[in-house]
Amino acid sequence: MAAVNADLEVMRWIGDGSVRDERQTRGGIEAMEREWDAHGFGLFAVEIRSTGELAGFTGLSVPDFMPELLPAVEVGWRLGRSHWGQGLATEAAAAAVRFGFEDRRLERIVSVAQVGNDASERIMTKLGMHLVGEANDPSCGRRVRVFSLSSNQHVTATG
Repeated sequence: MAAVNADLEVMRWIGDGSVRDERQTRGGIEAMEREWDAHGFGLFAVEIRSTGELAGFTGLSVPDFMPELLPAVEVGWRLGRSHWGQGLATEAAAAAVRFGFEDRRLERIVSVAQVGNDASERIMTKLGMHLVGEANDPSCGRRVRVFSLSSNQHVTATG
């Protein structure tokens, strides 16, 4: 995961775009583990089935970086560049959304993408999410778009 977080192109749309070193990555993983303990959900490692290679992560988190969204649960993902464009992020995020609605009985899931991050917006649309507004990310000052999906919309979409 440290290699993924050290890639400028991967991190371009994350916060202020800064890369993270191994120590920062380790701290992020520890925070992810605490979120599982606190909320009963969190981020999952995404691995390539055929090789066991770590591709990145996906899952659910509380978007504390955007207080105006709270209370909310966000679906997010981050994959290494070699895994882009293969549908892996969509597949993994869809599994996380199902987990949130079916196992954790969430009412609504949001997702946030910086303006210009068209690839993430395409994934959000494939998940059935709808644009609900724009805001400034107070953690970095960048403009973001907020997408949302309710549990009843998810049930309708997945039948």
